[in-house]
Amino acid sequence: MTKQLPTHIGIIMDGNGRWASRKGLPRTTGHLQGVKALKNVISAASSLGIKYLTVFAFSTENWSRPNDEVNALFNMVVDFNKKGVKFLLENDVRVRFLGDIPALPENVVKSVEKVQATTDGCKGMTLCIAFNYSGRADILQAVNKAVENGKKVTAEEFESLLYTADIPAPDIILRTGGEKRISNFMLYQAAYSELIFSDKYWPDFNKKQLEKVIAEYEGRDRRFGGLNSEEKC
Repeated sequence: MTKQLPTHIGIIMDGNGRWASRKGLPRTTGHLQGVKALKNVISAASSLGIKYLTVFAFSTENWSRPNDEVNALFNMVVDFNKKGVKFLLENDVRVRFLGDIPALPENVVKSVEKVQATTDGCKGMTLCIAFNYSGRADILQAVNKAVENGKKVTAEEFESLLYTADIPAPDIILRTGGEKRISNFMLYQAAYSELIFSDKYWPDFNKKQLEKVIAEYEGRDRRFGGLNSEEKC
């Protein structure tokens, strides 16, 4: 058993739309509640001593959703970047966005650049927001960079070309909402992550739920392809 606090937790924040539908509310209301849940989890993770928290906020596949919903998500991230700065600074949280950010609307790009610059000096937890992100696209863009460099690369060199350069691989990948798949999230980085699935919709996720996830992780036997002490005997 690990009995060690995870350094990095990755979260697929799923269930906003279904949470809203079950309450007879618009899907956008579910996303707004999801932002509130995110702030609660950021505070909880920071207070518990988690060093890195990565959340999957918008995938490259999400462009296929209705325009109204996509635009609402863009507006929410801009609003979070603007109004959430005080909250982030108070919690000493540095923000880093992962994904094809330049392909987003100009106002979103500017808000991303501003919040990253404003929180760059924070020394507490690093919050990574995977936005316009795809695990496959991350691998492909790293491969293309390696090809452009014109030489073979080691695993360490390849990892330095990924969106997550300088960020440790996630110890946990958590998905809320009851689905049991990782949906193109951190495919390379998740090689030895502990997968944990929660039936809770993301808007209902809180510190208590996070503590349960960490407790489950601490009960896991991480071997990274090797043997545990009992198997070696």
